Amino acid sequence: MFAGFELRTVCVAPGIDLRVRVGGSGPAVVLLHGHPRTHTTWHVVAPRLAAAGRTVICPDLRGYGQSSAPPDDADHTTYCDRSMAADTVALAAALGHERFAVVGHDRGSYVAYRTALDHPERVTRLAALDSVPVLEALERADACFAEAWWHWFFLGASPHAERVISADPLAWYRPDPQAMGPENYADLLRALERPGTVHAMVADYRAGLRTDRRHDEEARAAGLLVECPTLVAWSRHDDMEELYGDPARVWESWCRLPVRSAVIDSGHHMAEEAGDQLADVLLDHLRR
Repeated sequence: MFAGFELRTVCVAPGIDLRVRVGGSGPAVVLLHGHPRTHTTWHVVAPRLAAAGRTVICPDLRGYGQSSAPPDDADHTTYCDRSMAADTVALAAALGHERFAVVGHDRGSYVAYRTALDHPERVTRLAALDSVPVLEALERADACFAEAWWHWFFLGASPHAERVISADPLAWYRPDPQAMGPENYADLLRALERPGTVHAMVADYRAGLRTDRRHDEEARAAGLLVECPTLVAWSRHDDMEELYGDPARVWESWCRLPVRSAVIDSGHHMAEEAGDQLADVLLDHLRR
């Protein structure tokens, strides 16, 4: 995986080191994975972007993979999207990039759009994959959402989540080694076996129901918008259209500019299931 890329550890804040894969040259793009994946989920996409003239930065998010997993705090700010967005900006700067595009999938998409909202002077392009803003998801939640996305509330609200998942992480997540690829699969297993990772990933969801929701409410009340060109893409064989119709329409009120959209012919883990198609869509967005 990641031929020509360098694997590094970068300190982005006191006590927070991110494992990161960096390759290519040219304008920077940061790829942010989702739950429960690590940065290796981008093993098809990242080399394609690098070959097309981009510096590609793929970190493990705070608490995921092999990045630092500090204890959570009572207000869940340690694992909120704002904290991870600050990590993203600091990481890019440490690698010599004051401005960058940011792509996020699943939980990583929440970090990506928070980076664009909090640091508009740094973000040149945004791509949000398989998501709508956290506040939109929670305000639109109905019985259909609760049935399909019950894990949001179990992970975010139950005091038993860590114990249940840690008892047998593979039974909980059921990763498919054939679909993921052997090295990507092995990297996920190492993460799930590491003390503190499950707690950190659960803390991410706890922050989502509380701190991230409040930050979205504050952003909307203040009239903050994503100022850069934005792409919204979703998986054809996931449930985004069932839940939201056209997900790009949901994003329109959060973005200053018209929102571009694309549908990827995959299930939820689009970077693994349709990596080449996703790379083509992202390159088209980055070149505009």
